[in-house]
Amino acid sequence: MKNEQERIPKGNEVLMGNSEVMNAKLRRFILMGTLLYTILILYFMFLGFSRLDHRINNDQYTFMFVPEGVPLRFPKLTMSWSYDFGNIAAFIPFGIVIPLLYRIRFRKFLTLFILVISFLEVLQSLTFMGTFDIMDIISNTLGAIMGFVGYRVGFSSEITFKKLVASAVSILMLIVGVMVVSETIDYGVHVNERIGPVQALNEANTTMPITNSFSTFTVEDEAVQPKFNLFGSSDGIDKEYLFNLGKKNLWLYANYGIPDGEEYKGSVTIMINGEEFTQFTDQDKDSRMMKLKTFFDSEIKDVKIIVTGNAKVWDVSIAEIKHWWE
Repeated sequence: MKNEQERIPKGNEVLMGNSEVMNAKLRRFILMGTLLYTILILYFMFLGFSRLDHRINNDQYTFMFVPEGVPLRFPKLTMSWSYDFGNIAAFIPFGIVIPLLYRIRFRKFLTLFILVISFLEVLQSLTFMGTFDIMDIISNTLGAIMGFVGYRVGFSSEITFKKLVASAVSILMLIVGVMVVSETIDYGVHVNERIGPVQALNEANTTMPITNSFSTFTVEDEAVQPKFNLFGSSDGIDKEYLFNLGKKNLWLYANYGIPDGEEYKGSVTIMINGEEFTQFTDQDKDSRMMKLKTFFDSEIKDVKIIVTGNAKVWDVSIAEIKHWWE
């Protein structure tokens, strides 16, 4: 009985040889593409989004071990949604090409991926090029899982056009599934949340003196009687008021402007976590008074109020969001 090599016609031997050469070339091409894509991902993780500029202002390591949200909600035209989507979509290719290049079982692939991405997150924090964020690890891992499912559907055996379509559809369905689960979780968390009592900002620790005189004045013919606090400059000297909070999920309220009957000269700057958040100056001719009402889901470490000239700031206060389990 002839062996297998003798039973293969010569024409087929040539085809098999060409196929092996093509597969080797294709594998090298995929490997090079994967390396270039990995370099691109590492660039965005460590150098992109002006990380070098932010690194100068960092003076402590940041590790976020508790998820602060959900991986991906329904599409919204916001930078936040685009960032969340990118955190998932950018890692889908790794779930396809890694098992395509190296035979690896799902459990081993998932374990190695989590270890590598966790190491990169730690490295981001230690080099001040970012923060260790458990949400990033969850999102990146979800993307890799989606890619692996797509690989099993369309790439694990003979590749056909139908299988490629089925692979793309399976990944799309998984993305929609993540959205549905995320929306369900978000609804369950926020459906019974309520706004807590309004609290004066000066009830928090402050390293600067505060104004205690709550005199009545008018702004744009509206009588103003501060209830919580009143901040202003003193004898034309600029004043700074710093409040340490260390709270998140807050509504922040403030009123500021230049009283009637006084020279229209002065400014108000409100800084959050060391960065300018809003400013009012005497160049704003359209209005003598502004009202601020803003929600912050991230942590507010500190609030600084800078007042110059005749400007005044009053009733600066916060209200915490309380959930059903609180």
